[in-house]
Amino acid sequence: MRSGPACSQAASNRRLSRRSRIGSAAGAAVTLSMVVAGCHVPGTGSSAAAPTLSTITVAAQPGVADAPLYLAQRDGFFKDAGLTVNIQNYSTVGKEITALGTGGAQFAIGDYADFFYAEDQPSHPGFLVVADAYDAAPSVMEVLTAPGSHVTTARQLQGKSIGTPESQEIPFNATANGTLPYSEETLATQSALSNAGVPLNSINWKPMPATQLINALQDGQVQAIVATEPTIFQAETQIGATEVLDSCSGQTDSLPLDGYFTLGSFAHKYRSTVLAFQTALLKAQAQAGLAKSVQSVLASDVHMGTQQAGLVTLGTYPTALKPSNLQRVAALMSSFSLLNTPINVARMVFR
Repeated sequence: MRSGPACSQAASNRRLSRRSRIGSAAGAAVTLSMVVAGCHVPGTGSSAAAPTLSTITVAAQPGVADAPLYLAQRDGFFKDAGLTVNIQNYSTVGKEITALGTGGAQFAIGDYADFFYAEDQPSHPGFLVVADAYDAAPSVMEVLTAPGSHVTTARQLQGKSIGTPESQEIPFNATANGTLPYSEETLATQSALSNAGVPLNSINWKPMPATQLINALQDGQVQAIVATEPTIFQAETQIGATEVLDSCSGQTDSLPLDGYFTLGSFAHKYRSTVLAFQTALLKAQAQAGLAKSVQSVLASDVHMGTQQAGLVTLGTYPTALKPSNLQRVAALMSSFSLLNTPINVARMVFR
């Protein structure tokens, strides 16, 4: 645990920095909210046909990325679009994908790397991206070391063991040339390490449940961890962990992290439902630019609780779906030989 005046001042400065980054987007979000509120989108309002399927289920893993989903439900955006939405929590992306395939869910939110990997498999389900949920910003994904560590730069991570959240859809695959990325976190981090001149075959990656990362770092089981919020905040406040590398910097700056998906077969049959869902999400994504709106959702017990909600670093909640931006993830995956064939993301975008 960090203690003493210097650490208290550092923590205070960090909190101020986090708040200033979150608050800086508020003005732009107000403008976006006004624009969205004044636009008519097909599939909503009295002039358009009501959605064919009005009750839907969204598969999710509660976290920072899906805050607008809960915001849309709480503030009645789905109801205004003629939808009754049930949010079903799952422990892995794989279980979300299964739910989509069996009809247990009609939409799912998850990281692009896992969904693109699933789409690349021979028996791919045929996903469509409905909305871009969450993009990276500075300090939302970091490589952290324990206090007193002699590892203070990215190059010093060479030969070290790094703990990461365990793989979900992409299998852990260690080769003679190094471990292939097995998650969005390892994909971004390996790219950042490569740009820093660190040989990837020199890193000993240790996948584990995200809840064990801090203890593994504190006990010396690993020399560093790859973490996202709220694990970053917890590691800093609980054991005084420090950042060695921002995983989403350089080539991975503003990297799209999470998106909303549905099956192409569902979108073809229930187009008006997808349009209504997309419209409600767009309003919520714009509203999420206001720090208080996101913090009020994150303060719930489903997410992280009141104490941490106002202090975690947030990425951005896009209000537009840009295929060229999402293509960056697919291109990065191809560069690490994670895909059998290149994915044209533009063909996966719901229009």
